[in-house]
Amino acid sequence: MAPQPPDPMASTPPPAPLHSDDAAEDDENVKQLRECSSLYLSLQECLVNSDRNWKSCQKEVQALKVCSEGRSNRRSK
Repeated sequence: MAPQPPDPMASTPPPAPLHSDDAAEDDENVKQLRECSSLYLSLQECLVNSDRNWKSCQKEVQALKVCSEGRSNRRSK
């Protein structure tokens, strides 16, 4: 029986998940928000659920804005 050629797919590593670097970068950005991170994640969830309709997520936008302004004020003192 003749030896079979090596399977090129057997040695190929699986592809990396799409945008895995973006996801890791987003995680770092969220961590920097500290106390506002849960508000940011709520906004992201709202945007996903509303097909990126910012008008329907104004409650979340305003809550994040207030938190972010509070952080800026505390940091500048």
